[in-house]
Amino acid sequence: MKKFLLMFLGCFVITGCQTTESDVPMYDTVTVVENMVISEKSVPIFPKKAALTTDTAQRFSVELPMRCTVDWNNQSVVSVVPEEKIEMVRLGKGDALPDLAVEQYKFRDVTVAAALNKLLNGTDVSIVTDEQLVEKISGEVQSGTLSDTVELISKMGRAYYSYDATTAEIHLQHRAKWMIKMPKDQAIIMALLDAMHGADVRNLLVNWSDKTVVFEGDYQTEREVSRIIADIASKKYMLAWDMDVYRVYPKSDNPIIWMNLLPAFGQNNIKMSVPGVVGRALVVGPEINTKTLQEFLARQSNVVLISQGTFSIPNGWQSRFDIGQCSKEDRLETDLVIGATGKYGDYGGYQKIDAKIVLTTKYGELTSFNIPSSVGDNYVIIGIPTHSFVTTPETLISPFAELVVFMSPRIISIVDANQSDNDKMNLIGDDLREFLNN
Repeated sequence: MKKFLLMFLGCFVITGCQTTESDVPMYDTVTVVENMVISEKSVPIFPKKAALTTDTAQRFSVELPMRCTVDWNNQSVVSVVPEEKIEMVRLGKGDALPDLAVEQYKFRDVTVAAALNKLLNGTDVSIVTDEQLVEKISGEVQSGTLSDTVELISKMGRAYYSYDATTAEIHLQHRAKWMIKMPKDQAIIMALLDAMHGADVRNLLVNWSDKTVVFEGDYQTEREVSRIIADIASKKYMLAWDMDVYRVYPKSDNPIIWMNLLPAFGQNNIKMSVPGVVGRALVVGPEINTKTLQEFLARQSNVVLISQGTFSIPNGWQSRFDIGQCSKEDRLETDLVIGATGKYGDYGGYQKIDAKIVLTTKYGELTSFNIPSSVGDNYVIIGIPTHSFVTTPETLISPFAELVVFMSPRIISIVDANQSDNDKMNLIGDDLREFLNN
């Protein structure tokens, strides 16, 4: 009986120690991401980033909708715009200098600060050099005002001054700030900005509401911008290029057969072939445009538009179009720059657009083409391997994939405001032919 009782109690103890499945505590699912344990209730921990502008903020630009959009359905190869005044004003000159006269003042082989100190000896005005000015100057002033004399001496030493009447101090420095009062026409504004970019003038602050540009620079910068403004004011023409940039993937394991362009469009529509170090530029007639070119390419390949945009330059100047500005940031070709130097005028007895097109990347010049063309012609740049932009040892991109650039040059004629009735005009048909004949 005792033995039976002990066995019964043992079974009871064993049964009491058992637990049901519902009594098992539930744990949160744990996810491990880059050696960091993250649960539903945890707060993600990220490594500290440097204090740099984010990529999306860096790419923001008010100009992009103007630069990155081409209305191919309403494109005019010649536009007429009224002439408008462009004015450059120096900012930060401070107060007006005292109204004093200067007569028979000479200075020989001295710095700007030394020349002005000697000039102002005996007055309450003092000279403060905010930067070291070591350039020596010599000259003579027969007669004039103090303001004109200080301006002259400063320019001779490639320096800038500002006057503070409260402290009676003239401050000298190498750099200054200017404002350009731009015309109203967008094409001329873009040409001015593009010419300044081409002259490597950076940090432009553009106010599109009041049509002004503010920039800083030294004496050389002032000369370059003044030359651009004077050149635009004296020009009768400006040049502009509208363009599409495609990446082309062949549908088969064969390259694009470009010779098929001849039977597809006729030999008369392929006017010139210009070889480059890499690729080839074709000068084609108006029959070959973005629509017909894409239709031709679609028979042999898949065509992806990776960038589109426009840029303009004063006649004879140079500028550039940055592919990355008008494309997705993950494109291989984002660092590609298409530069152009062009002039419209007499070309061996013909009226031609004489252009040099240069394709460059961060590694240097990729290729270039010298292209003389008539008004109404287009360019098609072919044979640029997409592998030119691949930086990894291996890639999934076909070795026969190509970059294709379609460029359409335009002429912007600047005429007297009274002749254009203050309206922008587009020339087509008989009006265009009459314009070109004249």
